[in-house]
Parts: sequence; structure tokens; C-alpha cells
Amino acid sequence: MKKRFNKGTLAWIFFALIIFGVVRLLIEAGIIKRSQEIAIIAILINIILAASLNLILGVAGQFSLGHAGFMSIGAYSTAIVLKTVPTIWGFGLSILVGIVVTTVVSLIVAIPTLRLKGDYLAIATLGISEMIRIIVVNMGDFTGGAIGISNIPRFPNFTMIFIFTALTLYILSALKNSRFGRAWHGIKEDEIASGAMGINLTKDKVSAFLIGACFASLAGSIYASYYTIIMPGLFDFNKSVDILVIAVLGGLGSFTGTVISAITLGVINLVFQRYAQERVIIYSILLIIMMIFKPSGLMGKYELSFKKLLKRRKDNDPTYD
Repeated sequence: MKKRFNKGTLAWIFFALIIFGVVRLLIEAGIIKRSQEIAIIAILINIILAASLNLILGVAGQFSLGHAGFMSIGAYSTAIVLKTVPTIWGFGLSILVGIVVTTVVSLIVAIPTLRLKGDYLAIATLGISEMIRIIVVNMGDFTGGAIGISNIPRFPNFTMIFIFTALTLYILSALKNSRFGRAWHGIKEDEIASGAMGINLTKDKVSAFLIGACFASLAGSIYASYYTIIMPGLFDFNKSVDILVIAVLGGLGSFTGTVISAITLGVINLVFQRYAQERVIIYSILLIIMMIFKPSGLMGKYELSFKKLLKRRKDNDPTYD
């Protein structure tokens, strides 16, 4: 516990509070308009999605294209539960239901598919995501079919979603720097050597996949209750690609890069929201430029660290306490 709450962690908490306070003040003052607030919420949800995918892809080295499917499980769990229990407690219950269902589904998916590698794993997870979407479409009135579910009670606000996002980044960062993260990194670099060192490959792969999927479910629950309407088309292959683009553009293995990438693409979406086709072209150009000049992403594997900055200041200043 002492290691977790050091000066670097406290500095990040203070930094997050400053950002929250500034944005909240601008919203209350009317400087940030409603449309811009909605865009900020979309960025926060994308940060949760891309960071959880980055845990699977960037930290554990497992190529997954099924994140949209797990997001849809959380979204539909929230929509269905809130139809029966339209209260804030119902919203909390719906998040738990989504996580439980996602855990069961991800275990069923992960145990056989994570024996695959590279493109084969990507295709398998993409197939599972599409299966989830098709099942949702064919469940009739229970899920609203192809039309989806509307008039979902809204409970999340900017404050709640910001807290969820901050906690997600903290938990994923803590896992990355824990013994689990070291095991995932070892598996990513060399599975054979990791297995020879006594790491349970299947167990650790499945754990990373399960954790990432559960956070995707959380993002889906927030999405459904905030935007009050969902439909199967929102969770198709294109959504999985959008999440993947954010993770890759920011840098695989860097949660700091994920945040920067999500904000950058969110601003692009806001500026070019009337030009959907041109926005896709801009995405493509950005990725091409990135592959040529910075193939490791904006941040690569690097994380901004107040702890390192404080240590560097201490080393350079003998009077620093």
C-alpha cells in the first residue's frame, strides 16, 4: 500500500483533480457547450476501452478484435436491468451483471482461442464479437432486435464517468507494474522462455483477456446509460477497429499514449463531425504517417511518470527534500 501511494501517485491524483476541476468549471460556466461535453464523455469512454485493449494487446501481447462484443454485453446488461430497476442502484447492479456475464463469456472464449497466435487469434476474437452481435439481434423483444433499446434511464454524468476513467487507468497501471504485469510482459516477449521459468501461460493469458473484457463491459454500461439508446450496429467490426486505432496510435503498452491518442482522435471527431468520410481518410493518413515515422506509436512503451520527474529533480538538486 505504501508503495502505491507515493509522491508520484499523489502527484497524478492532484493532476487529475486539476483537470477535473477546470473542465467542470468550464461546463458549469457554459463555456463548454452541450455538444462538446458529449464529445468529452465519448473521449473518456474511449479511454476506458482503449486502455483495457492495450492491457491485452500492448502488455500481454494477445491480438484481440473482440472488444466491441464485450462492450455490447455491458451495454445491453445495463439497458435490460434498468428497464426493471430504473434507479442509481439498478445502474450499479447492471454494471455487476454485465461484468459477470462478460467474465463467463470471456472465459468460454479465451481458454480455446488464446492457444492461437497473431492473425489467427485476431480472426477468432473478431468472429466471437460478431457472434455476440448476431445473438443480440436475434433475441427479439428481450434485446430489441435490430432496432435496439431506447429511453434508457440516464445516471452517469461527467463527474461519475471521470472517476470511472481515472480508476480504470490507476488499476490497469497498477496491474501493469505488478508481478502479473511482469508475467504478461514475459509472455509477450517470449512464451517458451516464460513457460520454462514456471509461468502458467494459459492462466496468465486468460487473466489479461478477462480483465480487459470486464473493463470493456464497464465502458458499455456507461455508454448505454449516458446516451440512453443502443443498437447492435454500434458494436460492429468498425467499433473494434476504432478502439484498436486509439491503442495503436498512442503506443502499445503505454496508457499515457492511450489517453493522448483518445483525446487527439476525439478532437478530430469533434472538428470533422459533419464529414464522416473525410474523418476516415484523416484516420488513415494519421496511421500511415505513424507507421512511417513512429511505428511504435506516439509514446511507444513510455509512460509519463511524476515519480521519475521528482526523482530526477531530487538527484539534480541537493537541497531538495
